This record gives sequence, C-alpha cells and structure tokens, in this order.
Amino acid sequence: MKTEVVQQITNKPERKSLYHFTRVVNLPSIADLDTLFASHVIHPNPEGERRTEKEVHLKNGNEVILNAHLKISTEMMDPDTTVGQFRSFLDQHVFLWPTLRLCKQMLHMYSRREPCEKFAILQFDAYPLLFDHFDQIYLSKYDAGSMPRYPKRTSYRKTIRMFLPLDEYRKRVDSLVPRIPSQIHEIMIHNSVLSLHSYLQAVYCAEISDVPKSWAPLHRPLRYIESPTAQV
Repeated sequence: MKTEVVQQITNKPERKSLYHFTRVVNLPSIADLDTLFASHVIHPNPEGERRTEKEVHLKNGNEVILNAHLKISTEMMDPDTTVGQFRSFLDQHVFLWPTLRLCKQMLHMYSRREPCEKFAILQFDAYPLLFDHFDQIYLSKYDAGSMPRYPKRTSYRKTIRMFLPLDEYRKRVDSLVPRIPSQIHEIMIHNSVLSLHSYLQAVYCAEISDVPKSWAPLHRPLRYIESPTAQV
C-alpha cells in the first residue's frame, strides 16, 4: 500500500522531484545539519502567534531565518479552527512543492517583495523522500499559508481538516482534500526532513560561492529556472 501510494503521486515526469524554497543565508545551516526543520522546532510557537516580520534564530549554533507569516483573516476560517490553531499547525511542518512550477511561484513572489534578498531552490528525489517520511506527511489541495484577496468568493474555508495524511490518500471522500496527484498543491512533512544528502538532486541559486562546499557539485544557476516558462 505504501509503495503504491508513493508511485501514484510520483508517476508523471514532472512529479519525480520535490522542491523546497529558502533563503540563501539558510543554506549553510541546512547543509551542516543535513536536515530541514519546521519553524516550530527552531522557535516554538504553540499559540500560533503571527510573525509580522522575518526573524533570525539559532539552531545548534547555526543562524536560521524564519519568514514572516502572511496575515489570515478570520473570514477565511472554518468555525472548527482558529487562526492561531491553523498557524500553529503550519509551523509544525516543512513545506515542499510537488512541481517546479508551484515552487517558482514562491520564488517570484518573494523576489518581488524582497528584491535585495538572495533565494535558493532545493530539488529532491521525490520517491525515496516520500517513502522514508511516509508517516509524517500531509497533503494539501490549497496554498495553505496564503490569504485570498476575496475570501468570501473562495470555495473553501481554512481548517486543519484540509490536510490529508498520506496514508489516507484516495481513501477519504472530501472536497477539501486532494484525490489525484494534480490536485496536490503542497506536501507538508511534520517536524523535519532528515538525511537531506541522500535525496538532494540540485541546488539552484545565483552564485556557486553561496553554496556550501559539500553541495557544490549539485549547484545549478538560478537563471535556469527564473524565467516563468523555464523547465528543468
């Protein structure tokens, strides 16, 4: 069953890899720890309080920058989940994108907001990563942390029920959750993604000098994927 589910999700060529968006300044910490940590592991936030600006924290002596939270209106929430509960759940997970196109949307959005900041995209082998972290994974049909411009016009409300455990994939009949791979917008992994070196396929950033030495052979210029039409 585990093998079958992972095969279904990674079957198409454009879904053979997973992508993570981060700041270049975080790369030394990620490489040194060989792990991607959820933000609550780096800085616990059990009440789901909003970070209104990016924050600098230390993890095992390594500097890590956590992004600010987008504001989520109570209009967008289902009555069964408060904004704080929802944000706390998000903070407990590492976010990966199942296609390059979806991850590039993050790159373009943050590049517009912070034109002087440097960003990177990490590319991972999807099948072994999903298989090894199977019991920690949730799937989301929607951009979980976003705030739609017109919340009253959206077809769903934000709730913790919108996050589907991977072992329930195609078992649960609910319009809130993905039923086919093309409906999977985000892949969320609880707490951490371990042993990154065993899954890492490429590190996209502008300058090879920004890449940790152990990852240098995997560097790819960010310009390869910065164009809205570029494909890896």
